[in-house]
Amino acid sequence: MSQTASNPFDIKSASLDLLALILKTSDFDLLSRALAQRFGAAGKTAAVEGFVIDIEAIEHPEDLDFARLIPLLLQHGIYPLGLRHPDPAVAAQAARNQLPYLPETPRAVHGATSAAEESTAPQHKAAPAPQPQPARPAAEPALLPSMIIDRPVRAGQQIYAKGASLVVLDMVSAGAEIIADGDIHVYAPLRGRALAGARGNTSARIFARSMEAELVSIAGVYRTLEQVLPDSIRGKSTQVFLENERLVMTALGQ
Repeated sequence: MSQTASNPFDIKSASLDLLALILKTSDFDLLSRALAQRFGAAGKTAAVEGFVIDIEAIEHPEDLDFARLIPLLLQHGIYPLGLRHPDPAVAAQAARNQLPYLPETPRAVHGATSAAEESTAPQHKAAPAPQPQPARPAAEPALLPSMIIDRPVRAGQQIYAKGASLVVLDMVSAGAEIIADGDIHVYAPLRGRALAGARGNTSARIFARSMEAELVSIAGVYRTLEQVLPDSIRGKSTQVFLENERLVMTALGQ
């Protein structure tokens, strides 16, 4: 028997960058209007994209009507990949609707480690304290060199600079995705998706010689660019950064 026949599939780890749709209302009429404004009218042909559905802000998540919610999301190209909520009781609700349950994960605030998290972490009971010792400075995290890509990034490709910035010297095609924990520099047309500060670094920036992106994101704050950009930005050298938790896009060299 051939090896292929005896082992018809493999399981490997996959690093995926997913957007979360954070629901703030169970009013489906209001939600439908907001989705239409952001993603376009229902029924139009649109690329389907996977989202984690976060329902922590819903006051009574147990009453949420998924029989209405899921079709509404699908109409706007939003494919639910999981249900996120800190209460494990929601797991049963997720299972009834054939969705994976994803417990809430800690969120970075302004890209900084929260001192409150450190102070409330479980502490081991200490033995009688010895004489005070001089505090040693905390070791700085090792900085990885930037990842440099000197070839075009084609549609369907994904490149992730883990723990580093990403420098692309050639075009990023529509349908391609580039991700970095640090900054992203594209010295050519950026026509795909660019996600900087992927692990919550709110000081990360995106620089593109020619801004034509499908989506830009910094620390999870994103903007799709299907709408026409102003002449001062579209096709021009542009930087993208966060200011007061909002994405700002400005032309360079002006």
